[in-house]
Amino acid sequence: MDRIRLEILGMSYSQSQSGAYALILGEVVGERRLPIIIGGFEAQAIAIELEKMKPARPLTHDLLKSVAQSFNIRVSEVVINKFHEGVFYAQLVCNDGVKTIEIDSRTSDAVAMAIRFKCPIYTTEKIMAEAGIIVKDDKEQKSDDANLSKTKANPLPYAKKSVKELNDMLEKAIENEEYEKASEIRDEIKRRD
Repeated sequence: MDRIRLEILGMSYSQSQSGAYALILGEVVGERRLPIIIGGFEAQAIAIELEKMKPARPLTHDLLKSVAQSFNIRVSEVVINKFHEGVFYAQLVCNDGVKTIEIDSRTSDAVAMAIRFKCPIYTTEKIMAEAGIIVKDDKEQKSDDANLSKTKANPLPYAKKSVKELNDMLEKAIENEEYEKASEIRDEIKRRD
């Protein structure tokens, strides 16, 4: 099986499906991208870990990682191994030092676990040929990358706030588990640096 290593390029709100997000994976070596539609909760689980945010309470994926580590189980890789009728399927490849086990997973959950275990994500040439999209040129790629990065909030609501006020608001948003708002505030703080 020809395996292709993927990286997370970004996420954006899906214009075609209400309440859904597009997770964009791209070839590490190559120009093709794999857009995967995922739900809001799954997008949140991925974004929180990508942004290194610490929720007040552990999310399900964090809990699963803690349980796995308690039993010396490691997710060594994620493989997006099937594409059928517009739906992607994945497997977590786990090992405990003695044996390797493949566990079926939703792709969004598999990616959330891959981020937490810092393991590679792969797919097959067949899936990339069937569901991948090709980026045409550098100008388009830069434009697409800007559009595919995490949805940015309009900075105006925070424009009159000081950095200290923004940091206080960020802390409160995380404490209240308002992760989208926290992400917007964090982006405004970054814009000022």
